[in-house]
Amino acid sequence: MRFAKMHGLGNDYIYVNCFTEEIREPAALAEKICDRHRGVGADGMILIGPSCRADFRMQIYNADGSVAEMCGNGIRCLGKYVYEHGMTAGKEITVETRAGIRRLWLTVEKGEVKQVRVDMGSPILRADQIPIISDRSVVLDEPILVNRMEYRVTGVSMGNPHAVVYVRNVKGTDIRRLGPCFERHGRFPKRINVEFAEIVDQNTVKVRVWERGAGETMACGTGACAVAVAGVLNHLTERQVTIKLTGGDLTVEWRRDNNVVYLTGPAANVFSGEIEIER
Repeated sequence: MRFAKMHGLGNDYIYVNCFTEEIREPAALAEKICDRHRGVGADGMILIGPSCRADFRMQIYNADGSVAEMCGNGIRCLGKYVYEHGMTAGKEITVETRAGIRRLWLTVEKGEVKQVRVDMGSPILRADQIPIISDRSVVLDEPILVNRMEYRVTGVSMGNPHAVVYVRNVKGTDIRRLGPCFERHGRFPKRINVEFAEIVDQNTVKVRVWERGAGETMACGTGACAVAVAGVLNHLTERQVTIKLTGGDLTVEWRRDNNVVYLTGPAANVFSGEIEIER
C-alpha cells in the first residue's frame, strides 16, 4: 500500500489515496500504521476517497483505531495532497466529513500549497449535542471535579467534542496526567478532546491539546477553533485570534455575520512510501 505522511504544525497523519487503494479493515490498519515503534508513526490515519456530495471524502481514524468526525490540521493536509498529486486543479474545493461538508481555499505558490483556509462550520454549543452531561443547556465556565480538584470547562463541538479549560500557566500544566482523566470523565459520554488554554491577551492564546484517542498532540485545528469560540463566549478574546500551539500558530476567526469559524494555517509533506498490509 502506498501512503504519504503529512503534518499540520506537527499534528501528523498517514494519508491513503482510496481512489487507487482498497482498505478493508481501516481501524486495525490505523492502529498498526500509526504505531511509532512498529509502524510509520502518526497521530492518525486519513483515507481520501470519492464523494457523491463533495469533491472528496475524508475518513479519519485515530491512532487507537477509533473514528474521528473532523480534523482541522488533517483537512488542510488533505487539500495540499489532492492539489499537489494532481487530483484537482481547483484552488477552492469541498470535502465531505463526518461533521458535514467543509470548503477549503488553497494558497498556491509555484505549484506548492503553502496555506489552507478552511470553513470549519458553525460551532455547536448545546450540551446534549456535544455531548456533555450537564443540567444546563450550554456548558459555559462550568465547574467539574477531576482528580479531586475543581476545574472550569467550556464545551464546544466543531463536529467533534471539545472541553476548553483555562489555566494560568499552560507550560506547567501536567497534561499527561490530567488529559486521560478529562478524556474519559463520566460527564463526557463519547469521550472528549481537551484544550488547556492560557490567555496572553485579547488576540492571543497559548494552548496545549489532549486529543481523544491520540493523547497529547502538537496541534489540533478543531481544538484551536473551540478555544477561539470559548474565548468569545467567556468575554476573554476578540473574534479573530492567534492560537499558539506546541507545533506553531493558527489563525482562527469566528464571524459574527454568518456564525462560521474559519481556520487558516500551513500543511507540510514529510515523506511518501509503501508498506505491506494484509489484503
